[in-house]
Amino acid sequence: MRIDIGCGSSKEAGYLGIDRIAGPDVDIVCDITQGIPLPDNTAEFVMASRVLPYMDDLFAVMSEIHRISIHKAIVCILAPYAHSFAHMSNPAFKQKFDEYTPRYLTGSFFQPPSGPVCPPIPDYPIPVPPFDYRLLRMELFYQYPYEDPLYESEELEILKMLQANVVHEIMYHFTVIKEDISFHELELMSRGHYAEPRVLMKRRLKSHDRQNSL
Repeated sequence: MRIDIGCGSSKEAGYLGIDRIAGPDVDIVCDITQGIPLPDNTAEFVMASRVLPYMDDLFAVMSEIHRISIHKAIVCILAPYAHSFAHMSNPAFKQKFDEYTPRYLTGSFFQPPSGPVCPPIPDYPIPVPPFDYRLLRMELFYQYPYEDPLYESEELEILKMLQANVVHEIMYHFTVIKEDISFHELELMSRGHYAEPRVLMKRRLKSHDRQNSL
C-alpha cells in the first residue's frame, strides 16, 4: 500500500489519502499525531509532502509512520528548509528540517555515498529515537538566485553554511528499518530511483528550461 499523508485536495495518484480535514481526495480522516487507523506493517511507501512542519509532535508522527510501514518501506518527506527567513517567520511551522535532521531519526546513522552530507553533530548527545529511519537520498532545492546553474556545487555548499535564504526546500528518502540490514544493502538501496511529490515537477521543468537557455 502507498500512503499520502496530509494529501489535502491534491492526493498523489494511486495512493491512500490521509488528512485531518475531509475532502474528495481524503480516504481516511484522522489526526496522525493521535494515531493512524491502519494495521502494523501495511505501507510500502509513505509520502509526506509539505505537511510535517505543522505537526505538534514530530516523534509521535514518525513513530506511527514507522509502525504502519513494512521493513525497508520508503518514506519520502518534502519540507521547508529551516534556514530561510520566510520559513523561520511562519508561526504555523513547529518543526525544522535541514541536513542534520536525518541524524536524529536513527540510532545508527548511514550516510549515502552521493548527495549532500549530513554533518556530524558535536557537543550534544543525540538521543536514540523509538524508531529507525536510514537516509537513502537527500536533495536541496535552492531559491532565487542560487538555483541558477551558474553556481558551482562547492560555492553553494559554502553559501548555505554562511548565510540564510540560500535553500528553499529539502527532500529526503528514508527506508524504515525493523530488522538487521547491512551497509551493503543500504548502499544498494541508496542508488535506487524513488517516487517524489508531483509538486516538484514544475520546479524541475523550470530548472531544466533555465539550463537549456544558457
